[in-house]
Amino acid sequence: MKARERYNQLSTARHQFLDTAVECSELTLPYLISDDTTTKQNFKRLPTPWQSVGSKAVVTLAAKLMLALLPPQTTFFKLQVRDDKLGEEIPPEIRSELDLSFSKMERIIMDYIAASSDRVVVHQALKHLIVGGNALLFMGKEGLKNFPLNRFVVNRDGNGNVLEIVTKELISSKVLGKEYIPEPKPNSPTDNSNQGDNDVEVYTYVKLDEKTGRWVWHQECHDMIIKDTRSTAPKNATPWLVLRFNTVDGEDYGRGRVEEFLGDLKSLNALSQALIEGSSAAAKVVFTVSPSATTKPQTLAQAGNGAIIQGRPEDIGVIQVGKTADFATAANMAATIEKRFGEAFLQLNIRQSERTTAEEVRLTQLELEQQLGGLFSLLTVEFLVPYLDRTLLVLQRNGQLPRIPKNIVRPQIVAGVNALGRGQDRESLTAFMMTIAQTLGPESLMKFIDASEVIKRLAAAQGIDVLNLVKSPETMEQEMQQQMQQQQAQSLTDQAGQLANAPLMDPTKNPEALPALNEAVAQAQQPPE
Repeated sequence: MKARERYNQLSTARHQFLDTAVECSELTLPYLISDDTTTKQNFKRLPTPWQSVGSKAVVTLAAKLMLALLPPQTTFFKLQVRDDKLGEEIPPEIRSELDLSFSKMERIIMDYIAASSDRVVVHQALKHLIVGGNALLFMGKEGLKNFPLNRFVVNRDGNGNVLEIVTKELISSKVLGKEYIPEPKPNSPTDNSNQGDNDVEVYTYVKLDEKTGRWVWHQECHDMIIKDTRSTAPKNATPWLVLRFNTVDGEDYGRGRVEEFLGDLKSLNALSQALIEGSSAAAKVVFTVSPSATTKPQTLAQAGNGAIIQGRPEDIGVIQVGKTADFATAANMAATIEKRFGEAFLQLNIRQSERTTAEEVRLTQLELEQQLGGLFSLLTVEFLVPYLDRTLLVLQRNGQLPRIPKNIVRPQIVAGVNALGRGQDRESLTAFMMTIAQTLGPESLMKFIDASEVIKRLAAAQGIDVLNLVKSPETMEQEMQQQMQQQQAQSLTDQAGQLANAPLMDPTKNPEALPALNEAVAQAQQPPE
Protein backbone atom coordinates (compact mmCIF):
# COMPACT_ATOMS: atom_id res chain seq x y z
CA MET A 1 0.00 0.00 0.00
CA LYS A 2 1.19 3.48 -0.86
CA ALA A 3 2.18 5.76 1.99
CA ARG A 4 -0.25 8.48 0.89
CA GLU A 5 -3.17 6.05 0.86
CA ARG A 6 -2.26 4.66 4.27
CA TYR A 7 -1.93 8.19 5.65
CA ASN A 8 -5.43 9.09 4.42
CA GLN A 9 -6.87 5.89 5.90
CA LEU A 10 -5.37 6.42 9.34
CA SER A 11 -6.15 10.15 9.40
CA THR A 12 -9.88 9.42 9.82
CA ALA A 13 -9.25 8.00 13.30
CA ARG A 14 -7.06 11.02 14.13
CA HIS A 15 -9.66 13.61 13.13
CA GLN A 16 -11.41 14.01 16.49
CA PHE A 17 -8.13 14.10 18.40
CA LEU A 18 -6.73 16.74 16.05
CA ASP A 19 -9.83 18.93 16.41
CA THR A 20 -9.56 18.80 20.20
CA ALA A 21 -5.84 19.55 20.05
CA VAL A 22 -6.42 22.58 17.81
CA GLU A 23 -9.08 23.89 20.20
CA CYS A 24 -6.75 23.46 23.18
CA SER A 25 -3.94 25.17 21.25
CA GLU A 26 -6.13 28.18 20.41
CA LEU A 27 -6.72 28.80 24.12
CA THR A 28 -3.08 28.34 25.20
CA LEU A 29 -0.40 28.53 22.47
CA PRO A 30 -2.18 29.21 19.15
CA TYR A 31 0.95 28.65 17.06
CA LEU A 32 1.56 25.15 18.40
CA ILE A 33 -1.00 22.98 16.58
CA SER A 34 -2.97 23.86 13.45
CA ASP A 35 -5.29 22.08 11.04
CA ASP A 36 -3.96 19.54 8.62
CA THR A 37 -3.35 21.80 5.64
CA THR A 38 -2.04 20.64 2.27
CA THR A 39 -0.35 23.90 1.34
CA LYS A 40 2.40 25.78 3.10
CA GLN A 41 1.26 29.09 4.51
CA ASN A 42 3.93 31.69 5.04
CA PHE A 43 1.69 33.73 7.31
CA LYS A 44 -1.48 32.83 9.09
CA ARG A 45 -3.30 35.10 11.47
CA LEU A 46 -3.67 33.17 14.68
CA PRO A 47 -6.50 33.56 17.18
CA THR A 48 -5.63 35.63 20.22
CA PRO A 49 -6.90 34.33 23.56
CA TRP A 50 -8.39 36.82 25.99
CA GLN A 51 -6.13 35.50 28.76
CA SER A 52 -2.50 34.41 29.12
CA VAL A 53 -3.06 31.96 31.97
CA GLY A 54 -3.14 29.00 29.60
CA SER A 55 0.12 29.81 27.83
CA LYS A 56 1.94 30.50 31.09
CA ALA A 57 0.65 27.25 32.59
CA VAL A 58 1.79 25.17 29.60
CA VAL A 59 5.26 26.73 29.54
CA THR A 60 5.70 26.25 33.30
CA LEU A 61 4.64 22.60 33.26
CA ALA A 62 6.82 21.89 30.21
CA ALA A 63 9.83 23.42 31.95
CA LYS A 64 9.27 21.28 35.05
CA LEU A 65 8.85 18.14 32.98
CA MET A 66 12.05 18.98 31.12
CA LEU A 67 13.92 19.43 34.40
CA ALA A 68 12.67 16.10 35.68
CA LEU A 69 13.24 14.04 32.52
CA LEU A 70 16.60 15.41 31.39
CA PRO A 71 18.17 17.13 34.42
CA PRO A 72 21.13 19.33 33.44
CA GLN A 73 23.52 18.50 36.28
CA THR A 74 22.81 14.86 37.00
CA THR A 75 21.94 11.68 35.16
CA PHE A 76 18.50 10.26 34.61
CA PHE A 77 19.85 6.72 34.42
CA LYS A 78 22.63 4.50 35.70
CA LEU A 79 24.46 1.50 34.32
CA GLN A 80 24.71 -1.43 36.65
CA VAL A 81 25.65 -5.11 36.63
CA ARG A 82 22.80 -7.53 36.90
CA ASP A 83 22.68 -8.98 40.40
CA ASP A 84 22.23 -12.52 39.13
CA LYS A 85 25.53 -12.25 37.23
CA LEU A 86 27.61 -11.26 40.26
CA GLY A 87 29.52 -14.24 41.60
CA GLU A 88 28.90 -16.29 38.46
CA GLU A 89 30.40 -14.48 35.50
CA ILE A 90 31.73 -11.42 37.33
CA PRO A 91 33.71 -11.56 40.61
CA PRO A 92 32.01 -9.47 43.31
CA GLU A 93 35.29 -7.82 44.32
CA ILE A 94 35.54 -5.89 41.03
CA ARG A 95 32.11 -4.31 41.36
CA SER A 96 33.61 -1.01 42.53
CA GLU A 97 35.90 -0.82 39.51
CA LEU A 98 32.93 -1.53 37.26
CA ASP A 99 30.89 1.21 38.94
CA LEU A 100 33.71 3.67 38.29
CA SER A 101 33.80 2.67 34.64
CA PHE A 102 30.02 2.94 34.36
CA SER A 103 30.11 6.37 35.96
CA LYS A 104 32.60 7.51 33.34
CA MET A 105 30.39 6.14 30.56
CA GLU A 106 27.40 7.94 32.05
CA ARG A 107 29.31 11.24 31.90
CA ILE A 108 30.16 10.59 28.25
CA ILE A 109 26.49 10.00 27.43
CA MET A 110 25.30 13.09 29.33
CA ASP A 111 28.00 15.23 27.68
CA TYR A 112 26.80 13.97 24.29
CA ILE A 113 23.20 14.91 25.13
CA ALA A 114 24.25 18.31 26.46
CA ALA A 115 26.25 19.09 23.30
CA SER A 116 23.30 18.26 21.06
CA SER A 117 20.06 20.17 20.52
CA ASP A 118 17.96 17.38 22.01
CA ARG A 119 16.82 19.39 25.03
CA VAL A 120 15.34 22.12 22.81
CA VAL A 121 13.39 19.63 20.71
CA VAL A 122 12.26 17.63 23.76
CA HIS A 123 10.97 20.83 25.38
CA GLN A 124 8.96 21.58 22.22
CA ALA A 125 7.62 18.02 22.21
CA LEU A 126 6.58 18.34 25.86
CA LYS A 127 4.48 21.39 25.01
CA HIS A 128 2.79 19.36 22.28
CA LEU A 129 2.13 16.60 24.80
CA ILE A 130 0.60 18.98 27.33
CA VAL A 131 -1.62 20.74 24.81
CA GLY A 132 -2.39 18.08 22.21
CA GLY A 133 -1.53 14.90 24.08
CA ASN A 134 0.64 13.53 21.23
CA ALA A 135 4.08 14.06 19.76
CA LEU A 136 6.44 12.20 17.45
CA LEU A 137 10.22 12.38 17.79
CA PHE A 138 12.71 11.17 15.21
CA MET A 139 16.30 10.59 16.33
CA GLY A 140 18.27 11.26 13.17
CA LYS A 141 21.96 11.77 12.51
CA GLU A 142 21.55 15.53 12.87
CA GLY A 143 19.64 15.30 16.16
CA LEU A 144 16.00 15.12 17.19
CA LYS A 145 13.09 16.26 15.05
CA ASN A 146 9.58 16.86 16.36
CA PHE A 147 6.43 16.14 14.35
CA PRO A 148 3.19 17.82 15.50
CA LEU A 149 -0.06 15.90 15.51
CA ASN A 150 -1.17 17.35 12.17
CA ARG A 151 1.86 15.83 10.44
CA PHE A 152 1.73 12.17 11.47
CA VAL A 153 -0.67 9.26 11.96
CA VAL A 154 -0.12 6.10 13.99
CA ASN A 155 -1.60 2.63 14.26
CA ARG A 156 -1.36 0.57 17.47
CA ASP A 157 -2.37 -2.90 18.52
CA GLY A 158 -4.70 -3.74 21.37
CA ASN A 159 -1.89 -3.41 23.94
CA GLY A 160 -0.88 0.05 22.75
CA ASN A 161 2.25 -1.07 20.90
CA VAL A 162 3.05 0.93 17.76
CA LEU A 163 2.68 -0.98 14.49
CA GLU A 164 2.71 1.75 11.83
CA ILE A 165 3.70 5.40 11.55
CA VAL A 166 3.14 7.63 8.53
CA THR A 167 4.37 11.23 8.41
CA LYS A 168 3.60 13.95 5.85
CA GLU A 169 5.89 16.87 5.15
CA LEU A 170 5.98 19.69 2.64
CA ILE A 171 9.52 19.90 1.36
CA SER A 172 10.85 22.20 -1.33
CA SER A 173 12.02 20.44 -4.46
CA LYS A 174 15.15 22.59 -4.35
CA VAL A 175 16.11 20.99 -1.05
CA LEU A 176 15.52 17.45 -2.19
CA GLY A 177 17.12 17.83 -5.59
CA LYS A 178 15.61 16.80 -8.91
CA GLU A 179 17.53 13.53 -8.97
CA TYR A 180 15.67 12.36 -5.84
CA ILE A 181 12.16 13.40 -6.89
CA PRO A 182 10.26 10.98 -9.15
CA GLU A 183 8.29 12.47 -12.01
CA PRO A 184 4.59 12.72 -11.19
CA LYS A 185 2.19 10.68 -13.22
CA PRO A 186 -0.30 12.52 -15.49
CA ASN A 187 -3.44 13.57 -13.65
CA SER A 188 -1.96 12.20 -10.45
CA PRO A 189 -3.68 13.16 -7.17
CA THR A 190 -0.25 13.90 -5.77
CA ASP A 191 0.61 16.39 -8.49
CA ASN A 192 1.70 19.43 -6.45
CA SER A 193 2.38 21.76 -9.35
CA ASN A 194 -0.16 24.25 -8.03
CA GLN A 195 1.68 24.70 -4.75
CA GLY A 196 4.00 27.63 -4.40
CA ASP A 197 7.75 27.31 -4.54
CA ASN A 198 7.40 23.84 -6.07
CA ASP A 199 6.70 22.23 -2.70
CA VAL A 200 6.12 18.50 -2.81
CA GLU A 201 4.44 16.19 -0.34
CA VAL A 202 6.89 13.69 1.09
CA TYR A 203 5.48 10.75 3.05
CA THR A 204 7.56 8.59 5.39
CA TYR A 205 6.13 5.13 5.95
CA VAL A 206 7.38 3.35 9.09
CA LYS A 207 6.22 -0.13 10.06
CA LEU A 208 7.29 -3.08 12.14
CA ASP A 209 8.32 -6.03 9.99
CA GLU A 210 6.72 -9.18 11.41
CA LYS A 211 9.25 -11.51 9.76
CA THR A 212 12.48 -9.84 10.88
CA GLY A 213 11.16 -8.07 13.98
CA ARG A 214 12.89 -4.86 12.87
CA TRP A 215 11.60 -1.41 12.05
CA VAL A 216 11.71 -0.54 8.34
CA TRP A 217 10.87 2.73 6.67
CA HIS A 218 11.16 4.62 3.42
CA GLN A 219 10.02 7.91 1.87
CA GLU A 220 7.63 8.40 -1.04
CA CYS A 221 6.89 11.29 -3.36
CA HIS A 222 4.23 11.17 -6.06
CA ASP A 223 3.39 7.64 -4.87
CA MET A 224 6.90 6.48 -5.74
CA ILE A 225 9.75 5.58 -3.44
CA ILE A 226 12.54 8.12 -3.25
CA LYS A 227 15.86 6.42 -3.85
CA ASP A 228 18.33 6.01 -1.00
CA THR A 229 15.63 6.48 1.64
CA ARG A 230 15.17 2.88 2.81
CA SER A 231 16.43 2.19 6.31
CA THR A 232 16.01 -0.25 9.19
CA ALA A 233 16.55 -0.28 12.95
CA PRO A 234 16.35 -2.85 15.79
CA LYS A 235 13.02 -3.15 17.55
CA ASN A 236 14.43 -2.03 20.91
CA ALA A 237 16.44 0.88 19.43
CA THR A 238 14.04 2.57 17.05
CA PRO A 239 14.65 6.24 16.22
CA TRP A 240 10.87 6.83 15.98
CA LEU A 241 9.40 7.69 19.38
CA VAL A 242 5.60 8.10 19.54
CA LEU A 243 4.75 9.90 22.79
CA ARG A 244 1.44 10.28 24.63
CA PHE A 245 0.48 12.27 27.71
CA ASN A 246 -2.56 10.32 28.90
CA THR A 247 -3.74 7.05 27.47
CA VAL A 248 -7.19 5.59 27.06
CA ASP A 249 -7.51 1.87 26.44
CA GLY A 250 -8.21 1.14 22.79
CA GLU A 251 -7.25 4.58 21.46
CA ASP A 252 -4.29 5.10 19.12
CA TYR A 253 -3.71 8.65 20.30
CA GLY A 254 -3.23 10.26 23.69
CA ARG A 255 -5.03 13.09 25.42
CA GLY A 256 -3.37 16.21 26.75
CA ARG A 257 -3.40 17.91 30.11
CA VAL A 258 -5.21 20.95 28.73
CA GLU A 259 -8.11 18.77 27.55
CA GLU A 260 -8.72 17.69 31.14
CA PHE A 261 -9.31 21.32 32.14
CA LEU A 262 -10.78 22.57 28.88
CA GLY A 263 -14.02 23.61 30.58
CA ASP A 264 -12.21 25.81 33.09
CA LEU A 265 -10.09 27.32 30.35
CA LYS A 266 -13.13 28.15 28.20
CA SER A 267 -14.87 29.73 31.19
CA LEU A 268 -11.79 31.73 32.08
CA ASN A 269 -11.44 32.93 28.50
CA ALA A 270 -15.10 34.05 28.39
CA LEU A 271 -14.86 35.80 31.76
CA SER A 272 -11.65 37.52 30.73
CA GLN A 273 -13.31 38.75 27.54
CA ALA A 274 -16.31 40.07 29.48
CA LEU A 275 -14.10 41.81 32.04
CA ILE A 276 -11.88 43.39 29.42
CA GLU A 277 -14.73 44.59 27.22
CA GLY A 278 -16.76 45.74 30.23
CA SER A 279 -13.82 47.57 31.73
CA SER A 280 -13.15 49.22 28.40
CA ALA A 281 -16.76 50.36 28.20
CA ALA A 282 -16.75 51.54 31.79
CA ALA A 283 -13.56 53.52 31.25
CA LYS A 284 -15.15 55.50 28.40
CA VAL A 285 -16.15 59.02 29.49
CA VAL A 286 -19.36 60.38 27.88
CA PHE A 287 -20.96 63.76 28.76
CA THR A 288 -24.65 64.56 28.33
CA VAL A 289 -26.24 67.97 27.81
CA SER A 290 -29.88 68.63 28.52
CA PRO A 291 -31.90 69.37 25.36
CA SER A 292 -33.29 72.59 26.94
CA ALA A 293 -29.94 73.74 28.25
CA THR A 294 -28.39 77.01 27.25
CA THR A 295 -24.98 75.33 27.09
CA LYS A 296 -24.20 74.19 23.57
CA PRO A 297 -22.59 70.75 23.11
CA GLN A 298 -20.17 72.22 20.56
CA THR A 299 -18.95 74.75 23.09
CA LEU A 300 -18.40 72.01 25.67
CA ALA A 301 -16.62 69.76 23.18
CA GLN A 302 -14.29 72.50 21.94
CA ALA A 303 -13.46 73.85 25.37
CA GLY A 304 -9.95 73.15 26.49
CA ASN A 305 -8.74 72.10 29.90
CA GLY A 306 -9.38 74.90 32.35
CA ALA A 307 -11.46 76.94 29.89
CA ILE A 308 -14.27 79.25 31.06
CA ILE A 309 -17.61 78.88 29.30
CA GLN A 310 -21.13 80.12 29.95
CA GLY A 311 -23.66 77.55 31.15
CA ARG A 312 -25.32 75.92 34.07
CA PRO A 313 -23.63 72.94 35.77
CA GLU A 314 -26.96 71.15 36.20
CA ASP A 315 -27.35 71.01 32.41
CA ILE A 316 -24.26 68.78 32.07
CA GLY A 317 -24.05 65.17 33.24
CA VAL A 318 -21.68 62.18 32.98
CA ILE A 319 -22.83 58.65 32.10
CA GLN A 320 -21.82 56.16 34.77
CA VAL A 321 -21.89 52.40 34.13
CA GLY A 322 -23.44 50.81 37.18
CA LYS A 323 -21.85 47.37 36.70
CA THR A 324 -19.41 47.40 39.60
CA ALA A 325 -21.08 44.47 41.37
CA ASP A 326 -21.20 42.43 38.18
CA PHE A 327 -17.51 43.15 37.51
CA ALA A 328 -16.62 42.03 41.04
CA THR A 329 -18.52 38.76 40.64
CA ALA A 330 -16.84 38.01 37.32
CA ALA A 331 -13.41 38.93 38.70
CA ASN A 332 -13.85 36.66 41.72
CA MET A 333 -14.94 33.75 39.54
CA ALA A 334 -12.01 34.32 37.17
CA ALA A 335 -9.59 34.40 40.10
CA THR A 336 -11.03 31.12 41.43
CA ILE A 337 -10.65 29.40 38.06
CA GLU A 338 -7.15 30.80 37.61
CA LYS A 339 -6.09 29.45 41.00
CA ARG A 340 -7.54 26.05 40.25
CA PHE A 341 -5.87 26.03 36.85
CA GLY A 342 -2.55 27.08 38.35
CA GLU A 343 -2.66 24.25 40.89
CA ALA A 344 -3.34 21.74 38.13
CA PHE A 345 -0.31 22.94 36.15
CA LEU A 346 2.02 23.30 39.14
CA GLN A 347 2.36 27.06 38.92
CA LEU A 348 2.01 27.79 42.62
CA ASN A 349 5.04 25.91 43.90
CA ILE A 350 7.94 27.59 42.12
CA ARG A 351 11.18 27.29 44.06
CA GLN A 352 13.80 29.93 43.52
CA SER A 353 17.37 28.70 43.38
CA GLU A 354 20.56 29.93 41.75
CA ARG A 355 21.57 26.43 40.59
CA THR A 356 19.70 23.23 40.06
CA THR A 357 20.67 20.68 42.66
CA ALA A 358 19.87 17.01 42.84
CA GLU A 359 17.45 17.65 45.69
CA GLU A 360 15.67 20.29 43.57
CA VAL A 361 15.25 17.82 40.73
CA ARG A 362 14.07 15.10 43.12
CA LEU A 363 11.44 17.36 44.66
CA THR A 364 10.26 18.43 41.21
CA GLN A 365 9.95 14.81 40.11
CA LEU A 366 8.05 13.89 43.26
CA GLU A 367 5.69 16.83 42.79
CA LEU A 368 5.02 15.89 39.18
CA GLU A 369 4.39 12.26 40.04
CA GLN A 370 1.96 13.18 42.81
CA GLN A 371 0.02 15.72 40.77
CA LEU A 372 -0.01 14.02 37.38
CA GLY A 373 -0.52 10.46 38.52
CA GLY A 374 1.81 8.05 36.76
CA LEU A 375 2.99 10.36 34.02
CA PHE A 376 6.60 9.37 34.59
CA SER A 377 5.76 5.71 34.22
CA LEU A 378 4.33 6.38 30.77
CA LEU A 379 7.12 8.74 29.66
CA THR A 380 9.72 6.29 30.94
CA VAL A 381 8.34 3.49 28.76
CA GLU A 382 7.65 5.57 25.65
CA PHE A 383 10.47 8.11 25.79
CA LEU A 384 13.34 7.64 28.23
CA VAL A 385 14.00 3.93 27.66
CA PRO A 386 13.98 4.02 23.82
CA TYR A 387 15.80 7.38 23.85
CA LEU A 388 18.58 5.95 26.01
CA ASP A 389 18.76 2.71 24.01
CA ARG A 390 19.06 4.63 20.75
CA THR A 391 21.70 6.98 22.19
CA LEU A 392 23.77 4.02 23.43
CA LEU A 393 23.51 2.37 20.02
CA VAL A 394 24.63 5.53 18.18
CA LEU A 395 27.59 6.13 20.52
CA GLN A 396 28.70 2.51 20.24
CA ARG A 397 28.51 2.63 16.45
CA ASN A 398 30.60 5.82 16.43
CA GLY A 399 33.21 4.25 18.68
CA GLN A 400 32.61 6.74 21.52
CA LEU A 401 31.52 3.97 23.87
CA PRO A 402 32.65 0.37 24.22
CA ARG A 403 30.25 -2.43 23.49
CA ILE A 404 28.09 -3.17 26.51
CA PRO A 405 27.03 -6.82 26.92
CA LYS A 406 23.27 -6.65 27.37
CA ASN A 407 23.15 -9.97 29.16
CA ILE A 408 25.43 -8.66 31.93
CA VAL A 409 24.97 -4.87 32.07
CA ARG A 410 21.62 -3.12 31.93
CA PRO A 411 20.73 0.58 31.96
CA GLN A 412 18.21 1.55 34.61
CA ILE A 413 16.04 4.66 34.36
CA VAL A 414 15.89 6.38 37.70
CA ALA A 415 13.66 9.39 36.93
CA GLY A 416 10.46 9.99 38.82
CA VAL A 417 9.97 8.92 42.40
CA ASN A 418 12.87 6.51 42.17
CA ALA A 419 16.36 7.42 43.16
CA LEU A 420 18.13 10.18 41.33
CA GLY A 421 20.84 8.25 39.58
CA ARG A 422 23.93 7.59 41.58
CA GLY A 423 23.11 10.42 43.95
CA GLN A 424 20.86 8.04 45.84
CA ASP A 425 23.72 5.55 46.08
CA ARG A 426 25.83 8.23 47.75
CA GLU A 427 23.11 9.13 50.23
CA SER A 428 22.47 5.48 51.08
CA LEU A 429 26.17 4.76 51.58
CA THR A 430 26.62 7.83 53.79
CA ALA A 431 23.57 6.95 55.89
CA PHE A 432 24.83 3.36 56.24
CA MET A 433 28.22 4.48 57.55
CA MET A 434 26.63 6.99 59.94
CA THR A 435 24.39 4.25 61.31
CA ILE A 436 27.39 1.99 61.96
CA ALA A 437 29.32 4.80 63.66
CA GLN A 438 26.36 5.70 65.88
CA THR A 439 25.53 2.09 66.74
CA LEU A 440 28.95 0.46 67.15
CA GLY A 441 31.12 3.52 67.68
CA PRO A 442 33.45 5.46 65.36
CA GLU A 443 36.28 2.95 65.86
CA SER A 444 34.13 0.22 64.26
CA LEU A 445 34.42 1.98 60.88
CA MET A 446 38.16 1.28 60.69
CA LYS A 447 37.60 -2.23 61.99
CA PHE A 448 34.81 -3.42 59.67
CA ILE A 449 34.78 -1.00 56.68
CA ASP A 450 37.29 -1.07 53.83
CA ALA A 451 38.29 2.58 53.32
CA SER A 452 39.48 2.09 49.74
CA GLU A 453 36.18 0.46 48.78
CA VAL A 454 34.23 3.32 50.34
CA ILE A 455 36.27 5.89 48.39
CA LYS A 456 35.62 4.06 45.12
CA ARG A 457 31.88 3.85 45.69
CA LEU A 458 31.62 7.49 46.76
CA ALA A 459 33.55 8.55 43.65
CA ALA A 460 31.24 6.49 41.45
CA ALA A 461 28.18 7.96 43.15
CA GLN A 462 29.52 11.50 42.68
CA GLY A 463 30.49 10.85 39.07
CA ILE A 464 34.16 11.72 39.73
CA ASP A 465 37.00 10.29 37.68
CA VAL A 466 39.49 8.85 40.19
CA LEU A 467 42.30 8.44 37.64
CA ASN A 468 45.49 9.87 39.18
CA LEU A 469 43.36 11.22 42.01
CA VAL A 470 43.00 8.35 44.47
CA LYS A 471 46.14 6.39 45.35
CA SER A 472 46.26 2.79 44.27
CA PRO A 473 46.90 0.00 46.85
CA GLU A 474 50.37 -0.57 45.36
CA THR A 475 51.29 3.09 45.77
CA MET A 476 50.01 3.15 49.35
CA GLU A 477 51.99 -0.03 50.19
CA GLN A 478 55.19 1.43 48.70
CA GLU A 479 54.77 4.71 50.59
CA MET A 480 54.15 2.79 53.83
CA GLN A 481 57.38 0.78 53.37
CA GLN A 482 59.38 3.93 52.69
CA GLN A 483 57.93 5.57 55.79
CA MET A 484 58.86 2.54 57.93
CA GLN A 485 62.43 2.54 56.57
CA GLN A 486 62.76 6.23 57.29
CA GLN A 487 61.53 5.68 60.83
CA GLN A 488 64.06 2.85 61.35
CA ALA A 489 66.90 5.00 60.07
CA GLN A 490 65.91 7.86 62.34
CA SER A 491 65.78 5.43 65.29
CA LEU A 492 69.30 4.16 64.56
CA THR A 493 70.58 7.73 64.30
CA ASP A 494 69.09 8.60 67.66
CA GLN A 495 70.62 5.48 69.18
CA ALA A 496 74.06 6.36 67.84
CA GLY A 497 73.82 9.82 69.35
CA GLN A 498 72.85 8.42 72.71
CA LEU A 499 75.71 5.93 72.62
CA ALA A 500 78.21 8.65 71.76
CA ASN A 501 77.14 10.65 74.77
CA ALA A 502 77.37 7.69 77.13
CA PRO A 503 80.52 7.56 79.39
CA LEU A 504 81.29 3.96 78.50
CA MET A 505 81.21 4.78 74.78
CA ASP A 506 83.50 7.82 75.07
CA PRO A 507 86.75 6.90 73.20
CA THR A 508 88.79 9.18 75.46
CA LYS A 509 87.64 7.21 78.48
CA ASN A 510 87.14 3.76 76.91
CA PRO A 511 89.27 3.12 73.79
CA GLU A 512 87.61 -0.27 73.16
CA ALA A 513 84.28 1.42 72.40
CA LEU A 514 85.52 3.13 69.21
CA PRO A 515 84.79 0.20 66.79
CA ALA A 516 81.23 -0.21 68.10
CA LEU A 517 80.56 3.48 67.72
CA ASN A 518 81.81 3.54 64.12
CA GLU A 519 79.62 0.55 63.23
CA ALA A 520 76.50 2.22 64.67
CA VAL A 521 77.17 5.44 62.73
CA ALA A 522 77.72 3.48 59.51
CA GLN A 523 74.37 1.70 59.88
CA ALA A 524 72.55 4.95 60.52
CA GLN A 525 74.05 6.60 57.43
CA GLN A 526 73.32 3.62 55.17
CA PRO A 527 70.52 4.52 52.68
CA PRO A 528 67.33 2.47 52.92
CA GLU A 529 66.79 -0.20 50.31
